[in-house]
Parts: sequence; C-alpha cells; structure tokens
Amino acid sequence: MNQPEPNTNETPAKRPTILRRLLSHHELATLLLLLHAPIDASAKPEIPQLYEAGLVETVSNEAGTPHIRLTSEGNSVLRGLGVK
Repeated sequence: MNQPEPNTNETPAKRPTILRRLLSHHELATLLLLLHAPIDASAKPEIPQLYEAGLVETVSNEAGTPHIRLTSEGNSVLRGLGVK
C-alpha cells in the first residue's frame, strides 16, 4: 500500500565524450581534408594522434595502398562544429 517514493535526486548519467583532449588546428584541418576524400596514409603528421583518438581509420584501395578516412566519430566532431 505505502510504496516508497522514487529517488528523484539521482545524479544524471554522464554522457560519453568523444574527445578526451582538444584538437590542434592542424588536426582539425586534417579532419576537414578527410571530409572530402580519403588521403594517403603518410600525407599528414597528425594522423597517428587522430587514429589514437578514434577519429580516423586506415582502409586499402584496390591497389592495396593504405588510405586514411574519417570514422563515424570523426564525422560527429565535424557535425558538432557545424561543418557537416
């Protein structure tokens, strides 16, 4: 009969964040380049940091040459900036 009232003071669940750090202007520029087309894997020195952050991935073309393209997380970052 007497039911306890639900606890309305619970802390809201934290939203997952994509980025754990701010991106440099060079990294943002690289994401913008990747928005339009995959680039050569050795084209930019920022690729390892973007790969570590999960914003880019390596794919191979028909010739087997590795290229870098945006992941869904990378696209989300650009959408958050109003680019896409």
